[in-house]
Amino acid sequence: MRRREFIAGLGGAAAWSAIAQAQQGERIRRVGVLMAFNENDPEGQAEIAVIRRALAERGWIEGRTIDIAVRWPGGNIELIETFAKELVGLKPDVLLSRSTPTTAALNKESRVTPIVFVNVAEPLEQGFVQSLARPGGNITGFTNLEASVGSKMLQLLKEIDPRIVRIVVIYNPQAAPFAGSYVRPMESAAASLSVETIVMPVQSDSDIEAAMTALARQPGGALVAVPDSFTAQRRDLIIALAGRERVPALYGLLYFARNGGLMAYAVDPLDMIHRAADYVDRILRGAMPAELPVQQPSRFQLVINLKTAKTLGLEVPPNLLAIADEVIE
Repeated sequence: MRRREFIAGLGGAAAWSAIAQAQQGERIRRVGVLMAFNENDPEGQAEIAVIRRALAERGWIEGRTIDIAVRWPGGNIELIETFAKELVGLKPDVLLSRSTPTTAALNKESRVTPIVFVNVAEPLEQGFVQSLARPGGNITGFTNLEASVGSKMLQLLKEIDPRIVRIVVIYNPQAAPFAGSYVRPMESAAASLSVETIVMPVQSDSDIEAAMTALARQPGGALVAVPDSFTAQRRDLIIALAGRERVPALYGLLYFARNGGLMAYAVDPLDMIHRAADYVDRILRGAMPAELPVQQPSRFQLVINLKTAKTLGLEVPPNLLAIADEVIE
């Protein structure tokens, strides 16, 4: 771990100690947050702002009744594990985890400290909970996947460009052990949509570039980027390559489309984070994670970037525009 990060960790521990002493016996509640972003990522900062605001709305005052320690490992698995150990060592009252890898790392470090996750696709399959209705252990939270998402992604791509016959699916195996839950529905729907799905795991920037270059060699290609912390951290690269190679692409994170990608179909991460803050509040007030059901997404949003569509020479069908939750001119 880099020296600056080590010092930051020591500083967080010292801050908690100092605040607790200042309260003269009043126990400050501690919340640790393990993000799946780098600290300078505006999307990550927006989510932390929602957490702080939501807890403040529920009566928690930072520096007086609550302290929030945030760690920013990005998609670095080694750093995720280091920060998970560090946060558990601070003995928080509850931990908030932002992805499957961060949840797995925290779960490895503690089977006692309450953990609330967001943006986890398969909590049951990953062994985080015993059931969705009654998690049964120290972990509960909010999923970002339902069974039809993969097939819906293919349908949306085929609708925006009927010429598509081949769809490459990229994801990082370490960051997305759940990728099969996206890929299997795609493969099931592919024949009825007259498309071929090609899975290309990626583990580096060069892997992404190679996948995009191969995809563009023949007409009729399109891209789906499975939402994981690796692809999220490389969204600028992926969007730029899709534009350079003139490849229609659909993403599983809404901010891809807002940052220049063609389309995104996903849950609203800020809504999930806000709802997760409610679970954090309830646990701080005595609720048990084992008895708080895992919440599944109630709806997915479709964002279409018209500017990007025009750059790709695509005319977005009126019926697709009509169902979009957000259209970027």
